[in-house]
Amino acid sequence: MKILINLGVSENAVTILEEANFEVITTKVAEQQLENFINEETIDAILIPNSIEIQQEFIDACPSLKLIGTSGVNLDNIDVQYAKDQGVHVINASESSANAIAELVFGHLLGMVRNLHLSNREMPLEGDSNFTGLKKMYWGTELRGKTLGIIGMEQTAIATARIALGLGMKVVMYHFEAKEVNVELEFFDGQTTSFNFSSVSMEELLKDADFISVNMPSADDHILTAAHFEKMNDGIGIVNCTNGRLIDEVALVKAINDGKIKYAALDVFESEPRPEIQLLMNPNLSLSPNIASLTEETVNKVGLELANQAVALLS
Repeated sequence: MKILINLGVSENAVTILEEANFEVITTKVAEQQLENFINEETIDAILIPNSIEIQQEFIDACPSLKLIGTSGVNLDNIDVQYAKDQGVHVINASESSANAIAELVFGHLLGMVRNLHLSNREMPLEGDSNFTGLKKMYWGTELRGKTLGIIGMEQTAIATARIALGLGMKVVMYHFEAKEVNVELEFFDGQTTSFNFSSVSMEELLKDADFISVNMPSADDHILTAAHFEKMNDGIGIVNCTNGRLIDEVALVKAINDGKIKYAALDVFESEPRPEIQLLMNPNLSLSPNIASLTEETVNKVGLELANQAVALLS
């Protein structure tokens, strides 16, 4: 059984696969050469980054494939249903990057409410000539005591809720299916405490939230539109570090310009890898280039999660 690992993973992940009698190939293959490589080497399974598209034509052209694994939280880069219809397993690392994504959510949130995204732009320009003026401009607010509305109840949503609760925020969660989740907090000394959440309605979340984190892995259409923005509290903050297709970006920019939304942060975009210029040039947006899952710790965990799934499914 041959498996091509076309992303960075730890030696521990490779060891797991080799001990399960997989022939592990770690040659980095360019996307445009991937189809030929799979067929020439008769590859049974591939592990790829979520930047590589695997659609119907590709699946048809690679009949030896039995498993496709991707490092992303969502599976938007793969035609999952068609793959399954052809008997091809599709896996991803939904748990491994959850904490990294949640930490970036709060990196953006904490930065925005203290205006770091603005002061980091202005200090190099005016820090020596208008220090006191900038200081007066950048009064902030605190997250403690505020309500965070989390859209989604999967692993990244749970990880985001953990940090929010640790900061003393109230949390409400929404999912389009009626769901309940348990959020367990683990402390440095081994103590734990847990909170149970049931999905509220979208209307209730929009009414209660001071800040919203979009944590749904995927959806058929925008999960936040102009109609939703109108129902939100004035001065709300929104963060999306999960899937760029979930927010209507045109409506978001309008809501920011109208003053409805005070804080907004995006790590993912509808048109990657070329985000719209109106987003990139908007000084009121806190931006990052789809880095939510890019941590040293995540690389190790993603490889282990994918390797264990591949062994379970194909051994």
